[in-house]
Amino acid sequence: MITVTPYINAKWETKQQPEHTVINPGNVTDTVGQVTIATEVEVNGAVRAAKNAQAHWASLAGAARGEYLYKAASELSSRAEEIAQIASREMGKTIAETKGEVQRGVAILRYYANEGMRAVGDVIPATDSNALMFTTRAPLGVVGVITPWNFPVAIPLWKLAPALIYGNTVVIKPALETSITCAKIMECFSQADLPEGVLNMVSGGREVGSLLTEHQDVSGITFTGSNTAGKEIGATALARGAKYQLEMGGKNPVIVCDDADLELAVSATISGAFKTTGQKCTATSRVIVHENVYEQFKKELVAQTEEIIVGDSLDESTWMGPFASEQQLRKSLAYIESGVAEGGSLLTGGSQLYEERGFYMQPTIFENLAHSSSLAQEEIFGPVITLFKVDDLSEAIELANDSDYGLSASIFTSNIGGMMSFIDDMNAGLVRINAESAGVELQAPFGGMKNSSSHSREQGEAAKEFFTNIKTVFVKA
Repeated sequence: MITVTPYINAKWETKQQPEHTVINPGNVTDTVGQVTIATEVEVNGAVRAAKNAQAHWASLAGAARGEYLYKAASELSSRAEEIAQIASREMGKTIAETKGEVQRGVAILRYYANEGMRAVGDVIPATDSNALMFTTRAPLGVVGVITPWNFPVAIPLWKLAPALIYGNTVVIKPALETSITCAKIMECFSQADLPEGVLNMVSGGREVGSLLTEHQDVSGITFTGSNTAGKEIGATALARGAKYQLEMGGKNPVIVCDDADLELAVSATISGAFKTTGQKCTATSRVIVHENVYEQFKKELVAQTEEIIVGDSLDESTWMGPFASEQQLRKSLAYIESGVAEGGSLLTGGSQLYEERGFYMQPTIFENLAHSSSLAQEEIFGPVITLFKVDDLSEAIELANDSDYGLSASIFTSNIGGMMSFIDDMNAGLVRINAESAGVELQAPFGGMKNSSSHSREQGEAAKEFFTNIKTVFVKA
């Protein structure tokens, strides 16, 4: 059994505080480990260590900082199987998905290692012919990183890596449910000989997150998680003048036009909706289908959904694993009850599975619900989708935009005019054509509109916009 304590100044603290026991959600008899809850003293110590290390870290050349990321990437790659197994046991994602996520983490580290050699500013013409004017970038200082449990490798790394390469030091608070996986990432940086204090980790719930967000020496907060927590973090950071970045959720639509490749549309809808047990902020939730192909699409969608193998995440034959926790399972089951109560027709699924083993449920499809219903408007974060029938593309886009969220959306069509209308009119930060809604490329900006984000962007070169401040320099000859 693994025990995780706070990681401060390149050292694991002595276990003294209350612990959270981590249980495998797919096999409740399997205790993965115990996580020590950080105290206020330890959070303050982690921030102090990061602050003390920041000036020296920022003084290193970008290429030198990049070398540490390269080394961490090599270490992560060499331990890929071990870390994938732990992540699957911690949060229930299938082993095939966690293996892919670890490799994505390796790619993220290598991508941002290269950022250390890229341009950081521009030369700007000055009105004075005897002067040179240019921009450069300065790190924020200490950055607090607060991450969720659904991508326990990728999300921490797509925040940590750019924060570090641009000269910041970091205190990360991972989700309590996946702190063991995050501890393994800390070990990879430790093996890369990252200097003391540059990267620190404290575990806990909302109280620990609040301590980090409220700390006067934390210059920036980057958060992925629920809207409720995100808005609290944003308000706290704003009140004390800290920079903040929030990625909070979605209610992501898929539009299927009458000229779509239906085989592709069905398979992509299933993948987008039910992979990771629907526990993705970009997961497909609403499926809006033209009336001419609605019945054909529905028939094939239901048939293929009923073939999905639900089972233990470590079994290579499993297509969909358990929920990350009993709380997530209960939440989805409650939404299913609401869907039935609101007059929806349950086409398939809707029931708990293997109750004695863990937190499993059938992938679920509804139809005949009003678009004002809870299943159409609220983020479920589970394998539950609702079908809607429309007369034309204009109505489909109007329905797709009828949401407080605007994270991702996709359309299946062979009509170029329809594609362009969708691109222009869809209010989402990520729009995808003839591809599932759940797909994020590490080299491209990622973020949402409306209540899905703070209107900032993560990943790719866009990450430098959050993790640095622009400094304009004027030099008079």
